[in-house]
Amino acid sequence: MSIFKDKVLLITGGTGSFGNAVLNRFLRTDIGEIRIFSRDEKKQDDMRHDFQARMPEVASKIKFYIGDVRNKSTLKYAMKGVDYVFHAAALKQVPSCEFFPMEAVKTNVIGTDNTLDAAIDAGVKCVICLSTDKAAYPINAMGITKAIEEKIAVAKSRLSGDTKICCTRYGNVMCSRGSVIPLWIDQIRKGNPITLTEPNMTRFIMSLDEAVDLVLFAFEHGQNGDILVQKAPACTIQTQAEAVCELFGGRKEDIKIIGIRHGEKMYETLLTNEECSKAQDMGNFYRVPADNRDLNYDKYFKHGDVKRVTLTEFNSDNTRRLTLDETIAKIASLEYIQNELNGLPNIVK
Repeated sequence: MSIFKDKVLLITGGTGSFGNAVLNRFLRTDIGEIRIFSRDEKKQDDMRHDFQARMPEVASKIKFYIGDVRNKSTLKYAMKGVDYVFHAAALKQVPSCEFFPMEAVKTNVIGTDNTLDAAIDAGVKCVICLSTDKAAYPINAMGITKAIEEKIAVAKSRLSGDTKICCTRYGNVMCSRGSVIPLWIDQIRKGNPITLTEPNMTRFIMSLDEAVDLVLFAFEHGQNGDILVQKAPACTIQTQAEAVCELFGGRKEDIKIIGIRHGEKMYETLLTNEECSKAQDMGNFYRVPADNRDLNYDKYFKHGDVKRVTLTEFNSDNTRRLTLDETIAKIASLEYIQNELNGLPNIVK
């Protein structure tokens, strides 16, 4: 018997990479129902036929809901009878959010507020909001809106009653929609040079399975208002590109440097110095508890907290750096890469 036995799980933005990974992980378990909530009927139809073909004995557990997190009424309808929510709906492409920041606000900020309100009103037991390393010390519209998403989640958690609300923050998910590895594979196969922004740029890297693991850890061990972070490794963009060349026969000397794009950083942060002052080490994860002081500041001028954790900023420059061989092994372990190497069909979802 699992914690999801006979329960109803709703995934906002469920046709994306994360939603597909959750379905692959849980559809054959004793979970009762998984609701996919998104606004793209074509992606829903593709997902429906994909799982009907691959898992016909359990595909009926998937229920599809057309709607938009920007529209609270569609969320209220989809939330009826739901036990748990994974909130994955987001605009996450850094350059497009830079050019259309208000669209990022509508989805990442207002959409999160709508989702949490609908979940609390429906008596949902737990909501996990998916965030990003770009929310820590944000410099771009995507990161800023995700940082506000986190603030909304923490604020809502103070008044959410029996609904537990947590955030997970993670780095780049390899081979997810919009990620760079599928682009590089396509460039190699077409005989074009691999294009990368800045060779010394570092990024956390993790698989979709690890992203699901982080959400499940938050679900099981997080407390109301927590931000949960996985201790992910990192590598330089140059190392990642060379690893893909090794796997797919690309020429490293053909790698073309195109420069940093709009709103990009040289490295990403998963825990800020300020968060480190209260973070708790939980083995493979860090937990940042919510600041649950009230607005009566007077007593804190008189009785300040003199204790501070000695942990410092956790970023992609000071975490464990993968070697080329380690990066090759991590990338090669992905199902997407195995399918590409073996000539099997693949869709970046």
